[in-house]
Amino acid sequence: MSGKSAHAFWITGPESSEIRAETIADPLDGEVAIQTLYSAISRGTESLVYKGAIPPSEFDRMRAPFQEGDFPTPVKYGYINVGVIDQGPSKLLGRSVFCMYPHQTYYVVPEKSVYLLPDDVPPARAVLAANLEAVVNGLWDATPRVGDRVTIVGAGVLGLLFAWLTARFPGCNVEIVDTNPEKKNLADKIGVSFKFPSQIKPESDLVIHTSGTSEGLSTSLACANFEAKIQEMSWFGNQQVSLPLGEAFHSQRLTLQSSQVSSISTFQRGRWSSERRMELILRLLSEPDLDMLITGESKFKELPSVMKKLSREAGNTLCHRIKYSN
Repeated sequence: MSGKSAHAFWITGPESSEIRAETIADPLDGEVAIQTLYSAISRGTESLVYKGAIPPSEFDRMRAPFQEGDFPTPVKYGYINVGVIDQGPSKLLGRSVFCMYPHQTYYVVPEKSVYLLPDDVPPARAVLAANLEAVVNGLWDATPRVGDRVTIVGAGVLGLLFAWLTARFPGCNVEIVDTNPEKKNLADKIGVSFKFPSQIKPESDLVIHTSGTSEGLSTSLACANFEAKIQEMSWFGNQQVSLPLGEAFHSQRLTLQSSQVSSISTFQRGRWSSERRMELILRLLSEPDLDMLITGESKFKELPSVMKKLSREAGNTLCHRIKYSN
């Protein structure tokens, strides 16, 4: 045993957390040791874990790849980690990587679990990889078509990434809907129109919902044109959702469809693996404009207080990055 010391973030109870010390053994053959540079908080899912809002039926399915402990608590949970290979094959030493590992200063994983960052993707931006992976898989499920009118409800990091990618489809007219007027500036930078819920009309061929609220999902139904699809990207945990399905839902023959990143979209799974998908994600992250989605940064030692604050009132926070160096 090397006696290499590390520290990890643990959720110890509903809205309770702490940083714990660990000792990490040297990597075996086929393993690498990672010195973490950055992690990030996945506000939707991690807030539900932090609040103890994971339904018992989902305890097994919601496990993160390197989670320790069991739901509801205590758990070491997270899946956005960017670091540098500190021990392992000589050809990999010093390479920057993305790994779906919790918030921890140093760790050892199988070599096959890390993804080398392209030279044009800085580690500080690579924390967006997990969100962008969900968006790419969601677009595979949503199947936007050339010329579609697309509405994205919720201008969080997921919604803005959906808008950024969908606006590149030829002929698509893309708008993003949110209640926060400060999100208009971000929509302008991406090149899509911004609307308040009061301004929407039932004209969209495809609606993508990312707000994580019942009100947002109701707004999504109100955007949809005849036989349109509403793609649900929010996960509500144990929260009950109320929807106006007695209005135009049936007469307009609307489709409400879920999407979840842990399974490759049906349309792609015959040819794509999770590894190929992540390689695509990392190539897409070469765009410097995506840095605008990272709206805050804190030191690792501040993570317990940061998680408490963000789980209660996120404000204008999009992606909040955690920095590990002094």
